[in-house]
Amino acid sequence: MKPNDNINQAIIKIGGMHCAMCVKTVENALRKVPGVSTVNVNLASEKAYLALNDEQFSINAARQAIESAGYQYLGREGETAVDQNEALQRELRLKMRRIIIGFVAGIILMIPMFVTIHLPFAIAYLMLILATPVFIYLSYPIFRAAGQALRNRSLNMDVMYAMGVGVAFLASLLGTFEIILTRDFMFFETAIFLATFLTLGRYLEARAKGKTSTAIKRLIGLQPKTAVVIRNGIESEIPLDAVAVDDIVIVKPGGRLPVDGIVIDGESFVDESMLTGESLPVFKQTGAKVNGGTLNQNGVLHIRAQRVGRETLLAQIIRLVDQAQGSRPPVQRLADTVVSYFIPVILTIAILAFIVWYFIAGQTLLFSLTTLISVLVIACPCALGLATPTAVTVGIGRGAELGLLIKNGTALEVAPRITSVVFDKTGTLTTGKPVVTDVFTNEISEENIIRYAAAVENNSEHPLGNAIVNFAKKQKIDIPSAENFTAFGGRGVSALVENREILIGTAVFFQEREITISPENLSVAQKYADSGKSAVFVAIDGAAAGTIAIADTLKDSAVPAIGKLKKAGLNVAMITGDNLHTAQAIAKQAAIDTVLAEVLPADKADAIHQLQKKGEVVAFIGDGINDAVALAQADVGIAIGSGTDVAVESGDIVLIRNDLNDVSAALQLSRKVMSRIKQNLFWAFAYNTALVPVAAGALYPLFGITFRPELGGLAMALSSVTVITLSLGLRRFVPKRLSPLV
Repeated sequence: MKPNDNINQAIIKIGGMHCAMCVKTVENALRKVPGVSTVNVNLASEKAYLALNDEQFSINAARQAIESAGYQYLGREGETAVDQNEALQRELRLKMRRIIIGFVAGIILMIPMFVTIHLPFAIAYLMLILATPVFIYLSYPIFRAAGQALRNRSLNMDVMYAMGVGVAFLASLLGTFEIILTRDFMFFETAIFLATFLTLGRYLEARAKGKTSTAIKRLIGLQPKTAVVIRNGIESEIPLDAVAVDDIVIVKPGGRLPVDGIVIDGESFVDESMLTGESLPVFKQTGAKVNGGTLNQNGVLHIRAQRVGRETLLAQIIRLVDQAQGSRPPVQRLADTVVSYFIPVILTIAILAFIVWYFIAGQTLLFSLTTLISVLVIACPCALGLATPTAVTVGIGRGAELGLLIKNGTALEVAPRITSVVFDKTGTLTTGKPVVTDVFTNEISEENIIRYAAAVENNSEHPLGNAIVNFAKKQKIDIPSAENFTAFGGRGVSALVENREILIGTAVFFQEREITISPENLSVAQKYADSGKSAVFVAIDGAAAGTIAIADTLKDSAVPAIGKLKKAGLNVAMITGDNLHTAQAIAKQAAIDTVLAEVLPADKADAIHQLQKKGEVVAFIGDGINDAVALAQADVGIAIGSGTDVAVESGDIVLIRNDLNDVSAALQLSRKVMSRIKQNLFWAFAYNTALVPVAAGALYPLFGITFRPELGGLAMALSSVTVITLSLGLRRFVPKRLSPLV
């Protein structure tokens, strides 16, 4: 893509970010790039999501802004300039080398401290010679980052770290030559251990962050790099991006499907588990739809490509999951607000601690300086900055693995507060395809009445007629040919079958043709109607022969799914354009108490709005084009993945599988993610609330306890690792599909 192409969004990979202040710095830098409308930087995924509003945007300008701010430009999504995994491994190896050198040097520098309190000049000088090159090697990245931050007028944690380790080393240097300070102020091992622990923290953090995007990596791994196609009668293997629509693709057993398409030859079982969450393989034969990324198991399939490259379902899911992981739920505002005040407050506390202990409490300069260094290094907003994005990234990725496509962080935050769940009927609660459910006959056999009816309806395109034909085929009933087929405007049809006149239609149609329907037939038809079924009458040679009941049946998952939602204390309702009588019959089967019937498509959103005005937090589940507005109106719109593209685009959550139990699973996952975000924020706040006062010397007057700066560096590292580890626990989340929400 050229720099000035008219695009709506750009996703850029960024390296070198460590805390929430880094995120803020990068966002501020990118907002100044011409053509950028909004910027959202995700610390966990290390990506910047840019919304663009005109043709002025230049990727080179964005790259320059990122690098000028002191961070690494790792390429745009899809056009990566640097192999991100290779860059991560190189960075980890470098950090591990620094950590090993730092620990070895730090231990050596500690030995003289146990031998004598006041070091002679020779030993102090040797310590300086050993510590200086190690200190420069360890702390150079910290000071470089701090310098870049200051040039960009930004106070981030690198500035804090640089101040802490810088003060420790400078005091040691002055103490060595007894300039102002004495050799009691020998902090060489402290400076080395501080830089080492800071490096260790970032090493562990980088490793953990690399695991948060496991789901995306797995999804990308489903895409084969090549495909076998037949062109001009010749079979050849070509790169995946060279496959075109209408190409004939051959997939052998054990291979992954490279495209979305239709099977035109062959049959096989296809494992769709990584795409849909369905554990059992699905049998595919001629005419079946298949999706790229799924695994062909035991047969050879010839597939006509319908969607390739970025248009395949897998590519769309990867793109939506990636964008969702970069979204920022409203709860993030709390952390953002705290971080904006955090560093100035910590600097104030560190300086005040030094002033109070040295000038007011009369403590030694050594003690006062130790508290200053300890506060500077122990306080870190990294955990606050990682609390939300790591949980969102892992949670949304886990959802994709389970067949739950959560499209934004806001949906995660709102879903746990849902009080009412409203289902569309046709295609959502029901299969959306009418089927024959009952057959009542007078004297003729059930097989024969279906045989005659299917022969007539084989010429019709009416959904009820198709249901009769499909039923006959399913029962393996031979369907004879029909002659003189005639349709009567929504009332019925007629034809000659084996020289017998067959009429199929409504009671009104039969009255018009002066065909008498027996009271027993009428009673059965009323019984069918009371159950929400459509009754059609069949006559043979002018005499009523029986009644066929046709209905749009509930999905197998509807009743258990609704039961779980009700047990969880949620109000469940159904909305439909059907008449009240039919709607109530379906609702009774599904155990739904609240029915909104005879609602026009345009009025569905208004019905949702009326519930919201009553204080309800509403989730709407739909699948059709006429559901799109209602999906957008609801607090959380949940679209059935087998539905239309419009519905999927309008939903906040998409159920990739056609299983209504996943509504419960999606709400459970949302609750789990929000619970983990709150835990992360609690520990991040608790860590700083508890340890900053300790570092400032709060325990010294009562217990004589002082806090070593190097322990502060270790605690700082562990706080970030703790938050990331809690988030990574979401990768093991399994929804209780067969039990109530908990």
